[in-house]
Amino acid sequence: MERQIDVNPGARAARKAAMALGFFAVIGGGIMLAGPDQAYPWIKALHVIAIISWMAGLLYLPRLFIYHCDCDPASEQAQTFAVMEARLMRVIMNPAMVVSWILGLYLAWQVFAFQGGWLHAKILAVVVLSGVHGYFSKAVKAFGRGDYIRTPRYWRMMNEAPTLLMIVIVVLAVVKPF
Repeated sequence: MERQIDVNPGARAARKAAMALGFFAVIGGGIMLAGPDQAYPWIKALHVIAIISWMAGLLYLPRLFIYHCDCDPASEQAQTFAVMEARLMRVIMNPAMVVSWILGLYLAWQVFAFQGGWLHAKILAVVVLSGVHGYFSKAVKAFGRGDYIRTPRYWRMMNEAPTLLMIVIVVLAVVKPF
């Protein structure tokens, strides 16, 4: 019986993620070639899909860290959490972040010409969110080595950072307050 912490399931998941990323790239490229008027709703939809995927990972990963902290670093359970965290980062979060950035920058350039205080503030908040992503990525590597760099309480608090940034980003994008 094949276990999920074995190499093959992870390799298959990575191939599927690469195929999905390729699919989005081909569809996105085709839509962009169709012209800005026809492309806008499709690019916006793909952007939102990528953001949802990215945010799902950003909200779930700290929960995994909390449970991981409760395990003995040498246990099989800790190994399982390390595999889950690494795959979540590599297969879902990283590709979703890349697609979010590419399509978001395209929309900022093509639709808004990088104009508007709300857009600048939103981009700044997305940069901070990307920094949180990078910090979580570093933590995934540490947990994978068996280094528990923080406490469960810390990760409970860190679980709120993506939520707060998401609220700011959504308000800026939808309300455009300035």
